[in-house]
Amino acid sequence: MIRPAALADLPGLTALEHELFGADAWNESLVRQEIEGPGRRFVVAEDASGALAGYGVTMSAGDIVDLLRIAVRPEARRAGLASQLLDELLVDTDDASRMLLEVSVTNVEALGFYVARQFSVIDVRPHYYRDGSEALVMCRWLPGAARAETATRND
Repeated sequence: MIRPAALADLPGLTALEHELFGADAWNESLVRQEIEGPGRRFVVAEDASGALAGYGVTMSAGDIVDLLRIAVRPEARRAGLASQLLDELLVDTDDASRMLLEVSVTNVEALGFYVARQFSVIDVRPHYYRDGSEALVMCRWLPGAARAETATRND
């Protein structure tokens, strides 16, 4: 089941964040900010037992939706959960023209996932991550009204 995150999820989300991202994890305060922040969309996926299996977070600003996180527990991977989370985050993006994200060049699985879901590399950020690896900036065009207006103005 995918649902909006709630403050009651904060301990579980913080623990999962640390489990999955280690030194690059958001602390409890940052997770809270993402749940409560303006323009944020934070969804969680629960497994059959009600335990957190994954989550996704976006931030909208103008005609851009930034995909900040999609994270899935290792034992829940390869079952389509990341795709379900992404699909949920794509709902109600009608005012946006594109979704952007950054992903490490070393994260081959994530790169394959995003390419398969219509994201394209548009830029590179050198030494972006703590380990010194580059980030690829990826973009997925959305069918939103803002894109139609932008295309009309610029054509």
